[in-house]
Amino acid sequence: MNIDLEYYRIFYHVAKAGSFTQAGEELCISQPAVSQAIKLLETNLGSRLFIRVPKGVKLTPEGEVLYNYVQRGYEYILLGENKFKKMLDLENGEIRIGASDMTLQYYLLPYLEKFHEKFPKIKVKVTNAPTPETLKYLYEGKIDFGIVSEPFDIKQDIRAVRVKRIQDIFVAGSRFNDLKGKVLDFKELEKLPIICLEKNTSSRKFIDSYLSSNSVVLKPEFELATSDIIVKFAIRNLGIGCVVSEFAKEAIAEGKLFELKFTKPIPQRHFNIISGINNPISKAAKELMNMLDLSDIHNKWIDREKQYADNKN
Repeated sequence: MNIDLEYYRIFYHVAKAGSFTQAGEELCISQPAVSQAIKLLETNLGSRLFIRVPKGVKLTPEGEVLYNYVQRGYEYILLGENKFKKMLDLENGEIRIGASDMTLQYYLLPYLEKFHEKFPKIKVKVTNAPTPETLKYLYEGKIDFGIVSEPFDIKQDIRAVRVKRIQDIFVAGSRFNDLKGKVLDFKELEKLPIICLEKNTSSRKFIDSYLSSNSVVLKPEFELATSDIIVKFAIRNLGIGCVVSEFAKEAIAEGKLFELKFTKPIPQRHFNIISGINNPISKAAKELMNMLDLSDIHNKWIDREKQYADNKN
């Protein structure tokens, strides 16, 4: 049965108003047009839907049954339209972001604060996970975009843009004061008690890869889940901590830790925003990206293979 859905919309308004004339006024169409639509609907369905009463019309028993279903469906559509409009007006909606402790704390958090102040009704869901898991969530469509740290490997349908430089350092407490001011060779790290992140993180992967290229293999005494804990372990002189400089900045300023110096610097790396080429991004997510200074994001996306090629040159 192929019935124009517009007939059901007219039927809904007539049943709700109890009047052909009033329904026509609400729909901005003439009363004869309303009558014709109801007549066509009744013909297609094979039964009368209304009977005339002194003050208008009322539903037949068959019409009552049909109205119970049409009412739920039509009003649900109206609810969906209203939600949709609120999303466009940034009065409603949800943004799903993937970020590690590091990218959240030292890049994303201030922007989330500004965004929430401006659009308090937009729900922001942050899935906190290391870079490999954040990439997995993006592939599975569980997040709109992610903030990750290099290095990482991505599929062809994922785009990335660098947004902030970061620097890895080794820090130590008072137990290792004999190293303060010295210029060390990376090889000397093999003789020291090292505290690192776990192997499933991009930070650990980067340090292991870089030191390996310098013929150095670390055998950490402690492998921890977060950089904050590494700093606390280093302050308690449990070993030499390897962290991104932001995490140790306060402890270094307070004299609780100092940074080890080496014959050559550890290369800088970057935080990146990653997004799926084929994944639609909501207006709310785009607005947050504007706050991340990525208003022209589609022109700024950098192909990861080109990045790695440039780094090697």
